[in-house]
Amino acid sequence: MAEERPTTQDVQRWAGELQRVGALLGGHFARSEPRARAADYLRGLLGDAQRKNGWQVAEYLGEDRPYGVQHLLGRADWDADAVRDDLRAYVLEHLADPDGVLVADEAGFLKKGTKSAGVQRQYSGTAGRIENCQVGVFLAFAGRRGRAFLDRELYLPREWAKDAGRRGGAGVPEEARFATKPALALRMIERALGAGVRAAWVTADEVYGCDGKLRQALERRRQPYVLAVRSDQAVCVGFEQLRVKALAAAPGGAWGRLSAGDGAKGPRWYDWACVRVNCPEPEEFQRWLLVRRSVSDPEDLAYYLCGGPPGTAPAELVRAAGARWAIEECFEAAKGEVGLADYEVRSWVGWYRHVTLALFAHALLAVVRSRAAGGPARKKGGGGRGRGWSR
Repeated sequence: MAEERPTTQDVQRWAGELQRVGALLGGHFARSEPRARAADYLRGLLGDAQRKNGWQVAEYLGEDRPYGVQHLLGRADWDADAVRDDLRAYVLEHLADPDGVLVADEAGFLKKGTKSAGVQRQYSGTAGRIENCQVGVFLAFAGRRGRAFLDRELYLPREWAKDAGRRGGAGVPEEARFATKPALALRMIERALGAGVRAAWVTADEVYGCDGKLRQALERRRQPYVLAVRSDQAVCVGFEQLRVKALAAAPGGAWGRLSAGDGAKGPRWYDWACVRVNCPEPEEFQRWLLVRRSVSDPEDLAYYLCGGPPGTAPAELVRAAGARWAIEECFEAAKGEVGLADYEVRSWVGWYRHVTLALFAHALLAVVRSRAAGGPARKKGGGGRGRGWSR
């Protein structure tokens, strides 16, 4: 069936939401000119310009020069972290879900030259290869009402962190130090949890799951997690230390078929096995190894280290593992709809300002879509055969 065309009332509600978010942003500006400019910039990011760089946003707003936009992103007096806090509160207000999942991941932003803050030849997951790029680490929230970003950090490579000349040229603040991507993710997770975000699970890919400090920090908080790991990750079972690949090689008949949630072509069916591994206080916080096997190719395996309340059903671990794809959809939407990757700023502060406003624009769209959908949707994933097949 064709989608219904939006009504006049729909358009009025959408415009009203933009006005409300613009007013929220306005509280961070002492002067009227940058206050209005921030609301206009948000409107430009939501507009239909082909690319959301300074020139095209300015043209969309009816200006013949990008100077006002450049001033907002570079020299105007406002705090992007304070706006980030309002973004998080906005997402919580409209999309909160006790069964929601926090998802951490990174995105690469291809750049030319050597002067943009943090740029160098490094692996870009976006491109799938080593490119000259900046890398941002992001935290998103995925629930039944919708999904949106909560936070962002720009990755500062070691070479940049120790180069005073490059730091000064890009305006990298004195307090910014080298931190690994898992450390940046943990910083954002702790910031979110400390601000009142409640999530049933935290999930991320192997870059984050193989970091023991991240897993230990989550366990200290008793924050459940399902984190992907490499096949050579070591775990302890009984009195043995094994690689997860070896442990998964003989799960006996403990496989069950479950959907990891709906994808573009419907349910994503996999076979799963769940094995308990050693834990210091298993009566309070249990650990598992979760193994995912392709239905069509039994040699195609993925591994997850999990921690959570004792008695957690395997289907719940599968649901959390499947939620990781939500952040990929967020990246796609934020880049395609609100110009997340279209910026041309080089400075540290410029990156944070543009990205924060783009994430706010993306969150606004998520809220509007949630309302249009008519409320919380049915839980996806977890259905299928194999209930209670952990061992």
